[in-house]
Amino acid sequence: MTHVVITGTGLYTPTHAVDNAALVAAFNAWVDAENGQHSEAIARGEREPLAHSSSEFIEKASGIKSRYVLDASGILDPQRMRPRLPQRNNDEPSIQCEMATAAAHQALAAAQVDAVDIELVIVACSNLERAYPAVAVEVQQMLGTSGYGFDMNVACSSATFALETAANAIASGSVKRALVVSPEICSAHLNFRDRDSHFIFGDACTAVVLENSAVAVADEQFEILGTRLITKFSNAIRNNAGFLNRVTDSDPLALDKLFVQEGRRVFKEVCPMVAKLITDHLASLELSGSDLKRMWLHQANRHMNDLIARKVLGYDPGGSQAPIILDRYANTSSAGSIIAFHLHREQLVGGDIGVICSFGAGYSAGSVVVRRR
Repeated sequence: MTHVVITGTGLYTPTHAVDNAALVAAFNAWVDAENGQHSEAIARGEREPLAHSSSEFIEKASGIKSRYVLDASGILDPQRMRPRLPQRNNDEPSIQCEMATAAAHQALAAAQVDAVDIELVIVACSNLERAYPAVAVEVQQMLGTSGYGFDMNVACSSATFALETAANAIASGSVKRALVVSPEICSAHLNFRDRDSHFIFGDACTAVVLENSAVAVADEQFEILGTRLITKFSNAIRNNAGFLNRVTDSDPLALDKLFVQEGRRVFKEVCPMVAKLITDHLASLELSGSDLKRMWLHQANRHMNDLIARKVLGYDPGGSQAPIILDRYANTSSAGSIIAFHLHREQLVGGDIGVICSFGAGYSAGSVVVRRR
């Protein structure tokens, strides 16, 4: 039997950090300007005044205190409120390729693997900066890997779906080593003028090396005991940006071309779905919540993670058992659970079991159960 192991991870973190106070100051300045511009309509009762945001509101609603972004100046400019990322020419590396290769070099070094020995590259993330050529093929060339590569998008579940795809390719014998990278530029699809969501996202990129255990030499190895995926269609989280926008004559700057969600509905519907996914997956492996030493969950909302962990474990988890990184990174879409895995596994010993789980739009959710060797 072929055993698939995770042998290395990497993390690219942008240099720009924006805390809640700075984000709120920019948002409130824009609100004041908007309310001033429409003061007469507001006075006549024809228009509702926009409400201020606050650091206290953000932290209470989400647990987020700060986030890393590729560009802070554009986001914090009340007249712009979106990142300022200059377009690159076709002969320059794409932004996502640069992020991916930076994270990949860390993962390859940890796995003690040369890039040429990677036979499959998957770029898995919630947004891709172009339709084609695939960013994964560009990453393949930049790193000097062999074999083939492709892009995939399952929103916030992209990384775990890609881990299963890569693990299956290794288990089938078609490749011996694979690389999964998730370059998430979530600040580009976020509406920074929406009080209910302007604080949610940050930018980051993760990388994971997977290998056939027969060729793995890394000091640290996590065997994949099983993977399980689920999807269920829902409009509760949506982004309508796409290549058909220009031929349907829709407004490319309309709000529905950015991240939109019904937060309360998502919380109510996703939490039980994910808890059941993990619980059923563990049962299929003759395991239970009591066997888990770690839960590396998708980092979207502190309250969601606490509820899911409590349903799976049967009690409130400690900070080390279900680590939170969204306080510093915010929601980095599919990268979040991998960031948690990358930063919070050092105390695990041989035989310890954990689950990497991501969930989001689709709805979609992926569970990857691993055991420290």
